[in-house]
Amino acid sequence: MIAILSALAEEQTGLVECMTRVECVEHAGRTFWLGHLDGQEVVLTLSRIGKVAAALTATALIAKWGVQRMVFTGVAGGTGPGVAVGDVVVGSHYLQHDMDASPLFPRYEIPLTGQSLFPANPLLLEAACAAVREVQSDLRGGRYRADLHCGLIASGDRFVSASSEVHALLAAAAASGFHPLAVEMEGAAVAQVCADYQVPFVAIRTISDRADDAAHTDFPQFVRETASVYALAIVRKMLRLL
Repeated sequence: MIAILSALAEEQTGLVECMTRVECVEHAGRTFWLGHLDGQEVVLTLSRIGKVAAALTATALIAKWGVQRMVFTGVAGGTGPGVAVGDVVVGSHYLQHDMDASPLFPRYEIPLTGQSLFPANPLLLEAACAAVREVQSDLRGGRYRADLHCGLIASGDRFVSASSEVHALLAAAAASGFHPLAVEMEGAAVAQVCADYQVPFVAIRTISDRADDAAHTDFPQFVRETASVYALAIVRKMLRLL
């Protein structure tokens, strides 16, 4: 079974509508949609927003339904050079940008793991990138170029929405050798849970803003009109490729 996670309901509406043999189950205060989509047995649910909520959701998916692969689709703020609004970032690695247990451990390292970065599963990473490329021409029919980027995604319990904050975040990360292409609030936490359970994981993020002072502008409209369209097209194509 493949789990498909999203942070916002608008990103999953189209996917749920395309499912067959659907069963709706309430568990741990969350709604889980079980069924079939494009030849795959899937379970869809909202991660909710933030690292703790997302980690709890990922754990529930693994512990209750024994999911074998996990895909996260959602939005993020673009922070890397050339990463523009309407582009897609597929995470090759995941970092918690607000993790700092220094001086006991190096900044960004998850205590007692020896790791700062959690990698995506190579096969899911390849499928996600291939899916984006195959639907790119359709996505470019809108107002955005929908370019694909693959690299580091940074997560933290903060909606980054100021240029000064972005600069500080990137400078601190660069000092440790990390250069995130995008910033969001869930991916690295889910990646850590999946690593502990040895469940393959990848996250696909549509860039809604540049994580700067204009990050809040028309955000609900972007999710509704663009990110949800991207999620539907990319996830369905990816499921057909697996």
